[in-house]
Amino acid sequence: MQAHPEALSVSIIDYQPQHAADFKRLNQAWIERYFEMEELDHKSLGDPDGYIMAKGGHIFMAQYQGEIVGACALIKVNDHTYELAKMAVTDKAQGLKIGRRLGEAAIAKARALGATTLFLLSNRKLQTALHLYTKLGFVEVPDDFKDYKRADIKMEMTF
Repeated sequence: MQAHPEALSVSIIDYQPQHAADFKRLNQAWIERYFEMEELDHKSLGDPDGYIMAKGGHIFMAQYQGEIVGACALIKVNDHTYELAKMAVTDKAQGLKIGRRLGEAAIAKARALGATTLFLLSNRKLQTALHLYTKLGFVEVPDDFKDYKRADIKMEMTF
């Protein structure tokens, strides 16, 4: 299958503090479309530098035609475990495989950081996202923690 020509002009870049507003905007849009913002959303989206970056995490941003159109975070749980979180792509950039590229970048970074487990929490009604996570290599596991009311599925991959 040929790559969409516009997909070639998508860049995955490392988060910088000036991306904080975009990170919040992208994630708040999908959360509020399907669910409601929760306390942990406000913490992580309100202070990605302190909540994610300063604790050893990483954030990737997707840039397309000079605009930030996607985001994905790796939240450090401990030296061997990271959470894939806050993946978002704007509606107008759907179909350019940006989610897949963000996921692949996050998986590669987790490996490079020495992770042995990468997990995510999601919701079963987000079928497109769950399909992507399965294609990336995540498998469903029992969900042993309930930090988010909306999370009803936990998926993980081990390295």
